[in-house]
Amino acid sequence: MEIISVKVLRGPNVWSTYRKQLIEMKLDLQEAEETPTNKIDGFAERIEALIPSLYDHRCSEKKPGGLFERIKKGTWLGHVIEHIALEIQSLAGMPCGFGRTRSVERKGVYNVVFSYQVENAGIYAAKAAVRIAEALRKNQPYNIEEDINALKEINKNEGIGPSTQSILNAAKKRGIPYKRLDDNSLIMFGQGVHQKLIEATMASTTSSVGADIASDKEATKKMLAQNFIPVPEGSVITDEKELKNAIASIGFPVVIKPVDGSQGRGITTNINTEVEALIAFNKAKEISKKIIIEKFIKGMDYRFLVINYKLEAVARRIPAMIMGDDHSTIQQLIDKINADTKRGDAHENTLTKIKIDAQTISILARKNLTLDSVLPYGEVLFLKDTANLSTGGTARDVTASVHPNNIFLAERIARLMNLDICGIDVIAEDITQPITEKTGAVIEVNSGPGFRMHLSPTQGTPKNVGEAVMKMLYPAGAPSRIPVVAVTGTNGKTTTTRLIAHIAKHAGKNVGYTTTDGIYIQDQQIYSGDCSGPVSAETVLRDPMVDFAVLETARGGILRSGLGFDKCNIGIITNITEDHLGLNDINTIEELAKVKSVVVRSTFDDGFAILNADDDIVYAIKDELDCNIALFSLDEDNERIKAHCEEGCWAAIIEKGYFTICKGEWRTRVARVTEVPLTMEGRATCMIKNILPAILAASISDFDTKIIRKALQSFVPGPELTPGRMNIFKVKNFEVMVDYVHNTDGFRELKDFMKNVHASIKTGIIGCAGDRRDEDIKLMGRYAAEIFDEIIIRHDKDGRGRTNEELTQLIMEGIKSEKPEMEVTVISDEMEALSYAMEYAIKGSFIVVSSDETHKSIELVKQKQEEQKQFSMA
Repeated sequence: MEIISVKVLRGPNVWSTYRKQLIEMKLDLQEAEETPTNKIDGFAERIEALIPSLYDHRCSEKKPGGLFERIKKGTWLGHVIEHIALEIQSLAGMPCGFGRTRSVERKGVYNVVFSYQVENAGIYAAKAAVRIAEALRKNQPYNIEEDINALKEINKNEGIGPSTQSILNAAKKRGIPYKRLDDNSLIMFGQGVHQKLIEATMASTTSSVGADIASDKEATKKMLAQNFIPVPEGSVITDEKELKNAIASIGFPVVIKPVDGSQGRGITTNINTEVEALIAFNKAKEISKKIIIEKFIKGMDYRFLVINYKLEAVARRIPAMIMGDDHSTIQQLIDKINADTKRGDAHENTLTKIKIDAQTISILARKNLTLDSVLPYGEVLFLKDTANLSTGGTARDVTASVHPNNIFLAERIARLMNLDICGIDVIAEDITQPITEKTGAVIEVNSGPGFRMHLSPTQGTPKNVGEAVMKMLYPAGAPSRIPVVAVTGTNGKTTTTRLIAHIAKHAGKNVGYTTTDGIYIQDQQIYSGDCSGPVSAETVLRDPMVDFAVLETARGGILRSGLGFDKCNIGIITNITEDHLGLNDINTIEELAKVKSVVVRSTFDDGFAILNADDDIVYAIKDELDCNIALFSLDEDNERIKAHCEEGCWAAIIEKGYFTICKGEWRTRVARVTEVPLTMEGRATCMIKNILPAILAASISDFDTKIIRKALQSFVPGPELTPGRMNIFKVKNFEVMVDYVHNTDGFRELKDFMKNVHASIKTGIIGCAGDRRDEDIKLMGRYAAEIFDEIIIRHDKDGRGRTNEELTQLIMEGIKSEKPEMEVTVISDEMEALSYAMEYAIKGSFIVVSSDETHKSIELVKQKQEEQKQFSMA
């Protein structure tokens, strides 16, 4: 078997608009295609023995053991690999349940699709599943534990921890979008102007000054003491002499800890001798130059969690401990506890494994014990000086027991520290009574507290504290999203996108938009290039200036990694014609329509899909959708439009020469077609088609008709607003049009336009991308022969798998099929071809450049205009 490719899908995709995190592996079974599982001796028995937990996979049998039944009856290995990939991720602590396996046109090749939680874990699972299936097929031994351990390691290093995950779960429940911005825990919630950030459990709303103070234990202690909050007596020291003086002043027992430590590192408690104090001092010095020594407070360890200055949860923390049973060694008791599946190596699980470190060995030594010692039955041994969950501690929820005075105390501390999310560590004898300096003390304040002890306490009621964070960031009714308009189709996407953005800007919006020309924020291009994919869409949605997004969405990005957004308010399909067929396993126009429909299938239920009623393929998509439908058509008598409007729905048509918006019986004329510059006095039918969905989107967005009309009149076609889209220049006594016409439908539209162009000679500089089908390239050549009097063939910089000679031959076949006698010139370089055409242009001629490098061609024509201007002045 051979893995041809592995893709990571991160947004709505052709497999599912709901399940966004999918791995798509293209797999060639090769000779294994001839042997389904029932033809492989012993395969069913071997897979059951190696991965018995696959019994829970119901498969199409829809009952436990269903997959094993399918394997015995006979299924192909691609299907088996899908289930193995899901199961090994689940066994590594990343439950995954969605999968699909589908054959492609080539025999023996399958798309194996399955869900993932962590990207690199999904990629690893894809490759490991193939290795496992191959070993089972060949009856070779295989150590699956190595793969499961490798996946666990990936999850530990790259997965989202329980604290952050609880906030993500709360966001998902409320439909608030989020995006992980790095490999750690930096998360952006919301979109554009409504975005908020968290890192682990610290929010962008949290005071950085407060966080700085909290990271300095001595500064925290001083601030609290100045405000009459009970804190332990103590001081900051830097050397052994100061240590002795402090002990003499405070008296035993004491606590020694670093000034800027975290997670219990370097802390030693209940110190009762100078020897113990010196050891603790040196341990703390490994963490910080400055050391705190303070009076040891007797009592129990509590964590108060305050979110948005309101106490949300309180947990009693118990240090890592074991209980003797008269026969097990200390090491064996620790191993038994660590075997609990709830315990992980770090923060990936609800509890952390107990690690035997210098602190544990020191505690054992003080009690004259070793790891081989056997504790009497019922004897409790604490293995750490602190109760942090990160060192193996446990927690019990006691929120309901807290005295009202202590609630007030915790919330006051949060405000004094200016921390809207904080964990307050308290030692107290009894939190059901008010805490005073005689009954307890505040030990420290944490600006990025862990939530594990509250989400999954060892005892007591779990608290959904992640939800409290989301309520703080987005109170009820507060917006988290900006309006998103997504535009897809075969032709017209860029112009439609630009026009909608132009109208929105006139309506007072701060617009971000993406096109095949670049990424734009308020008409400022921040990146140049083909930006019609998911990364560009994410860039716009991440920009804090943007309050309205218009996103050109091409098929390539959808197939490569899915959409760059989870939902849109308005989805538009301009048209669907035979373009890019034969690529990425998309061989028919119906398959292409499925790809394009991802955009409208990702529209909110209360949003709108705007569809071309003149296009049968596009119109048929409406039956698959749950959202509202709006239609557009060039024909005011289109029966589909009439029926649609009779139901009280939205539409846009050309009525008596006017762009007209319809809603049921209601009609609003927006502007006369011939008075809109983009239509070129009504000659450019393709542009009229682009305007209709644009004004429909604007009307649905509740933009005033006067604003829409004014925007249409100010949207003048040219290099500034529509670069490479029918840009016409007057040069000397002839004209040049630079256009990004690149497919058969584009040439059909060009043919219609050129019928209305009067010229002495019509010259076409044409080319074609090499990844088009032979028949498409030939058809473009034939259309060119129908349109032009003379033709120059140029070539793209990237042949996309074909040589210039191959492309020339196919284009020539198309030309000769229409005009066998036609003279054709071949000039590969586009700039040289354009220079040649302009040099020998005669009076009244009209040159069309089917451009691959539109910006360069435009600059060359402008340069020619300037030269002519200088010549005339001379």
